[in-house]
Amino acid sequence: MSDDFPASVDVDYADGEGETPDDYPSIQHKIEKAVEVTRRGLEQYDNPAVMWTGGKDSTLTLYFINQVAEEYGYEKPTAVFIDHFQHFDSITDFVEHWADEWEIDLVYARNDDVGAYVEEHGLEPGDDIPVDALSEHNQHHIREILEFEEDTFPFLLDTYVGNHLLKTVALNDALEEYDIDGVISGVRWDEQEARADETFFSPRHDPDLFPPHDRIQPILQFAEADVWDAFWNFVVPDTAAAFPDEGYILQADDDLPEGVTQEDVPISPKYFAGFRSLGSEVSTEKTTEEPAWLQNLEDTTERAGRAQDKEDLMERLRDLGYM
Repeated sequence: MSDDFPASVDVDYADGEGETPDDYPSIQHKIEKAVEVTRRGLEQYDNPAVMWTGGKDSTLTLYFINQVAEEYGYEKPTAVFIDHFQHFDSITDFVEHWADEWEIDLVYARNDDVGAYVEEHGLEPGDDIPVDALSEHNQHHIREILEFEEDTFPFLLDTYVGNHLLKTVALNDALEEYDIDGVISGVRWDEQEARADETFFSPRHDPDLFPPHDRIQPILQFAEADVWDAFWNFVVPDTAAAFPDEGYILQADDDLPEGVTQEDVPISPKYFAGFRSLGSEVSTEKTTEEPAWLQNLEDTTERAGRAQDKEDLMERLRDLGYM
């Protein structure tokens, strides 16, 4: 891609500036905006891709992509799953299952250099990795971009170096490998302070930091409760044929309607089990035994079960290309 990207893209980078979820007062207003942004993204970019974590936000985003692609005849974009080597197995299984069900081309973004060292030495999360054992590419990121001076760093996702190498570098390498010019992601304004100023189309054009591309963000206007509202009233009834159309909300993990199993519902089983936010296997804990959508969404923190090191560094990580 050229440094003057985007020469042919016509989007409004100020769309959503200064707005909050309250500017979209109903679920219908939020959905209409999501469809509008999704359609614009599929129209304007030569090779868009959707970032899919298996979490509720990226799965809702993928639902809108499916709906728009089928209604308007667009080709479905590739889904990129960042494999940081510390996933819950059930999340990987969930993503592969629904990629098959929805006929989505799924590719994995991995930092193979780090992964190879971990496998060769049988490392467990928290074990140290010597900086000088890695490739020049990774050492450049550690020393020159992160300005990290220690000789080793822990093999942990939710740390500054670990997150950058395992997620951001893996993502940026995938953008370059697959020549992706538009990244469709499921970030929301209310999720984190570092995301509160995002717009629906956000440029990432600095070639010194990442392959130039735009971020396309269709669900910025959804609050956490809105996401679950959309799932139970639209996503699940549209996906599971035996599910009630009027929007039946499960009250427990075994409260499914007759003829419907968890495998029929495009919601990660971790949410049924009480996890409210999904990160890595070693740094995420369930918050209660209640399914995520029944928890106190108004008065508690969505990412309370997540390790905080990464959260505290989110602003710097996003400047380097993190989602």
